[in-house]
Amino acid sequence: MKTKVLVTGGAGYIGSHVVRQLGEAGYDVVVYDNCSTGSPKAVLNGELIIGDLADTDRLYQVFAKHRFGAVLHFAASLIVPESVAHPLDYYSNNTRNTLNLLRCCNVLDVNQFIFSSTAAVYGEPEENPVTESTPTLPINPYGRSKLMSEWLIQDHSLASRMRYVTLRYFNVGGADPGGRLGQSLRNVTHLIAAACNAALKRQSEVKIFGTDFPTPDGTGIRDYIHVEDLASAHVDALRYLEAGGESQTLNCGYGKGYSVRQVIERVKAISGVDFPVIEAERRPGDPACVTACADKISQVLGWQPQYNDLDAIVYTTLAWEMQQENLPSVTGTRQKLVLINKERPVRSKIAEIAYRLPQ
Repeated sequence: MKTKVLVTGGAGYIGSHVVRQLGEAGYDVVVYDNCSTGSPKAVLNGELIIGDLADTDRLYQVFAKHRFGAVLHFAASLIVPESVAHPLDYYSNNTRNTLNLLRCCNVLDVNQFIFSSTAAVYGEPEENPVTESTPTLPINPYGRSKLMSEWLIQDHSLASRMRYVTLRYFNVGGADPGGRLGQSLRNVTHLIAAACNAALKRQSEVKIFGTDFPTPDGTGIRDYIHVEDLASAHVDALRYLEAGGESQTLNCGYGKGYSVRQVIERVKAISGVDFPVIEAERRPGDPACVTACADKISQVLGWQPQYNDLDAIVYTTLAWEMQQENLPSVTGTRQKLVLINKERPVRSKIAEIAYRLPQ
């Protein structure tokens, strides 16, 4: 029988994709989520327990009842400007709650742990792409709260039998190509989702925060990774630990950077909509450029991304946004979307929107 796993934050955007893939791989999944930003409808496999990681009594009860073989920890706050405005909330929700979770693992002898970290731990790197040995110098409370969580996990591992894989995410986007899952929040902060909403006339404009960065076009450069590939990295990490693998910290990105302007232009080109773009001041805590060196994750986990193309992220995001309930319908004579077929190369351009969005 497959390992019983606890997934914290499994009703959220990334966690729900991982839960679906874990279920498809035959794992017995229990999701623990307060659903403050996630949705119960997004939990497509396993059991959902609505609870908060700050409620340690409830957490211990769940651990004692289920006797998990592994924990995958996603539950966290993750908006950089918000972390600058409310740092104590981030240290509480991210760092303290990771400590609560580790205490349960320690008492109930759970010895496999997969942690959702972030490229924000690197801060303003002097060189790109960053490797796992690049100095960790976060420049905002979000990055610091995650780095402190990494330290907690490392120290507990050294003092116990627990082994871990920490995955440092770069910018996550896209949606399930089958149309089952995507970002459920309407007030999205992710650039690609926001641009797609603008293309679908569901928000009036897209803002560029900062046009004076030391980059070729003055806007920030990021490494964008499709949520399906990120989810598969977690399944690979769990299999790695089950096979006896040693603790690892791994970058999870594609090693390709796109500027904010480039992303917006791709969304415009694919959707056919020239939506308004507003230039604004930099947001506090935003670095100029961060891209990943992903060599190590491929070597250690054998991870092979299937959607490593910006267009794939845009196509699946547009598809997801179009089908959401309680949103204005798209008018036109051909409201059909041909989704990306995972069995065929994305680069073949088989994924095409088969309608023209309203101008």
